[in-house]
Amino acid sequence: MSATQHASPSGADARSLTVILAAGALVLALSFGVRTVFGGVLDPISQEFGWPRETFSLSLAIQNLVWGLAQPFFGMIADRFGDRRALWLGFFCYLAGMVLTVLGTTPMEMHMGAGVLVGAGVAGTAFGLVLAVVGRAAPDNKRSKYLGLVAAMGSAGQAIMPILAGWLTVAYGWQAMLVVMTILILPMAFCIPFLHVKSQPSAPGAPADATILEMLKRAFGYSSYNLLVIGFFVCGFHVAFIAVHFPAFVTEMCGDPALGLQALGVVGLANIFGSLMAGYLGDRFPKPYILSAIYALRSLVIFLFITLPITPTSVMIFAVTIGMLWLSTVPLTSGLVAGMFGPKYMATLYGFVFLSHQLGSFLGVWLGGRLYDIYNSYDIVWWAAIALGIASAIVHLPIRERPPETAVPA
Repeated sequence: MSATQHASPSGADARSLTVILAAGALVLALSFGVRTVFGGVLDPISQEFGWPRETFSLSLAIQNLVWGLAQPFFGMIADRFGDRRALWLGFFCYLAGMVLTVLGTTPMEMHMGAGVLVGAGVAGTAFGLVLAVVGRAAPDNKRSKYLGLVAAMGSAGQAIMPILAGWLTVAYGWQAMLVVMTILILPMAFCIPFLHVKSQPSAPGAPADATILEMLKRAFGYSSYNLLVIGFFVCGFHVAFIAVHFPAFVTEMCGDPALGLQALGVVGLANIFGSLMAGYLGDRFPKPYILSAIYALRSLVIFLFITLPITPTSVMIFAVTIGMLWLSTVPLTSGLVAGMFGPKYMATLYGFVFLSHQLGSFLGVWLGGRLYDIYNSYDIVWWAAIALGIASAIVHLPIRERPPETAVPA
């Protein structure tokens, strides 16, 4: 029997929900915050070991790919055996990956540490599992609000960690900085025991005893779910490329090695407000239309940034505007999955959507490093990001957030 059981449609009681929100937000802040610092060590690691920029870029591309590939499996573990078992597995993978990255001196060690193990660790401790717990705990009519709230609070890690990492790297070196980051993920262990909630029934039209495989077949037979999978690829491309390559890009354009990481901190701060706004709007307006607008606005913001003179001021303006659009897609996308199929197997179904996100992340990170080494420029990748944003804005328009049996063809 599954470790999760059915609960009432009203979700968790108020006290339990508050505890889940707080614990989930801290796990997200630590998990997502620590992984954002790797872009800041791309240059220091490459210079210390005499590697081309593509080498450690490949480690981070592997991290994003493994994160995506592992996400559905962590989701299945959570849906079948319980959320906390999946979270513990992710925590120990993350810890092992950070230790290996600190001690690593060869490309293969970096690929295994910062790549495979950290990637699996993030899959087991970040949005896929935490938001699934929140989605099951929250009442239906406020689900987007609470998903947005946890995503916003979790963004505090991205606002703080890059700034701390930049200071530590300059003062003590990249290895000391990563040691501190490794220590900072330990508080997750105190939060994981609280991240558990009884499951809810699937969406209307699905058998009450439907298995994970039956729900997957149902999901991939629904055009709106497939469009959501396709569209989320672009989010991954945008976010991963900027998170990894933006610090080095800003250093080259402005000559300040700390400015890029500071800008990523501003992105994280702005994302708090963007995620809150997305959660608020998602309970009041059609989520697919909001997502379409977000991707279109991303393309516009990137276009203006790369076509106007790049200065420290324009970098910070870009950080604020792209930050408002950064992870505002997450509560809306996960909310759409729950709206289509219910929260019972949300971890698994969102996991496959997120796999597409991470395929985009892999391409954005690897392509950024590869094309830079060939052309000594990121221009091609910036323009690709603009084109992909426009395509994703179009893809989201036909999506319906109703269950397959009740959806009306567009």
